Amino acid sequence: MLKKISIAVACLFLLSLAGCAGQDTTAGSSENPPAAVRELSDSETASEAAANMKIGWNLGDTLDVCAADRDGDGLVNEHPEEGQEVDETLWGNSMTTPELFAHLKADGINAVRIPVTWRDHLGEAPDYQINPEWLARVHQVVDYAIAQDMYVILNIHHDGGGDPQFGAWIRNASSDYAGTAEKYTALWTQIAESFAEYPQNLIFESMNEVGFDHMAQPRAYEILNNLNQLFVKTVRKSNPERNLLIAGYWTDVEQTCSSLFQMPEDSEKDRLFVSVHYYTPWQFCVSTQQKTWGSPGEVRVMQANIRKLKETFIDNQIPVIIGEYGTMKSNDTASRVYFCEMLTKECSAIGIPCYFWDNGEEYDRNNFQWRTAGLIEALQHAVSGENYEVTKP
Repeated sequence: MLKKISIAVACLFLLSLAGCAGQDTTAGSSENPPAAVRELSDSETASEAAANMKIGWNLGDTLDVCAADRDGDGLVNEHPEEGQEVDETLWGNSMTTPELFAHLKADGINAVRIPVTWRDHLGEAPDYQINPEWLARVHQVVDYAIAQDMYVILNIHHDGGGDPQFGAWIRNASSDYAGTAEKYTALWTQIAESFAEYPQNLIFESMNEVGFDHMAQPRAYEILNNLNQLFVKTVRKSNPERNLLIAGYWTDVEQTCSSLFQMPEDSEKDRLFVSVHYYTPWQFCVSTQQKTWGSPGEVRVMQANIRKLKETFIDNQIPVIIGEYGTMKSNDTASRVYFCEMLTKECSAIGIPCYFWDNGEEYDRNNFQWRTAGLIEALQHAVSGENYEVTKP
């Protein structure tokens, strides 16, 4: 177990912030959050926060970059060149700026998920110390969003999601639970302590898209349940009232609604959400095998999945967040807008906020423009509370 981060190390974080060339360092820090943050209430429960989240958006393929096999050919061909750092520009996006979040907020987005991959920035066992410059940059980007009074979800991303052969070390828990748990605890201890002074609009998410399908289901779910329980236990030591987002099994709707998935026990009441992602049908959302979407049958499948979330979690006072959803950019535009608006409206009606996954293709982060005509207007309408029927453009 790591010792509490010392004042000297905290000072190093602040010096690193000040040293980020060309970046605004006035937004705040782990020891001095922005004034706008301090004015927010720390008494907001998870259910209240979910109800107050409107349009959600992911800062994808940015702080979650890693040296990994991204095209599935079995080669770790995204390793940086010699001397090149694994920074937020590795996968083609520009450095994140305060202006990005200001423009997103002006478009009605009041909640952002900031996926972060830590595995290329960790020291050796047993401390697994996070590189201070990387942690400082994560602080800085979080502060950009916090300064806009946004809800912010901060997670550990490709440390879990992906193939363990290429670095997704959390999935090694199936063969080495003790070693994985030690590393997991060390990482979350540092993150939690570093952000402990931030108020309730900063939410921690336990992991991203983790499952263990190569083993019997009861044991596979048990491992995930144990890791989620360890997450809550670890974070509560330094963040006794923080709202926490608990990753479902593969964050899949159907598998997370299984009776084998269990929410962790918590010393606090109504401080936990459950996290799922929505990429159904896969052929339309994640591939180009299906170019269009929106038949009555397809809409009924979406409504049935949302109803399943309501009956399993919402009706049992467990708030839900759809942390990712989206469709292939090259598929039919009208179908894509219809899909996103339908999902967002149906979920918003029962208090489930949805976070659009954007890897840099949808929102132009340099010119601050949406690339899909009608998408942001559809999402704004979907969360307006108006009673209307979504129709395909």
